[in-house]
Amino acid sequence: MNTIREQKEQVVSEIKEKIEKCASFVVIDYMGLTVDADTAFRKEFRDAKIEYKVVKNTMLKIALNELGYTEFDHALNGPTAIAFSYDDIVAPAKISAEKIKKLNKMEIKCGMIEKVYADANMVNALANIPPKQTLLSMLCNVLQAPIRNLAVVIDQAAKKAAEA
Repeated sequence: MNTIREQKEQVVSEIKEKIEKCASFVVIDYMGLTVDADTAFRKEFRDAKIEYKVVKNTMLKIALNELGYTEFDHALNGPTAIAFSYDDIVAPAKISAEKIKKLNKMEIKCGMIEKVYADANMVNALANIPPKQTLLSMLCNVLQAPIRNLAVVIDQAAKKAAEA
């Protein structure tokens, strides 16, 4: 009997450790996935260096509560899986949202982004953010626009002065 309790305490401590180390995680209701779809889902997470794990709701709830996160309690029912990302904040949300749209199964329950609770709507909004490279190119375009406009105005003024 004692060993079962120790095993559960070990599982809770492992979950707590992952929560403390991760940059973000997404809690997913994986209901309705076939074995093939689940295998493909896990492979996609693995390729993105995201740890995907099916967890018991009670274990996850205990771990979160011990860390002071009680906002998750309402979402922890039914089949639950969690995707931990230690580097890329957006990746678990993006991969989960894409697969849910593609398979028309599963559901994002909630998540945590940089140690802050995020409901399903926030996680889906995060999933819709463009990739980092796209955001950087958009920023470069915005920064170049005033200089480009100034060059056009100076060119037009020079052409007008040459005509006169």
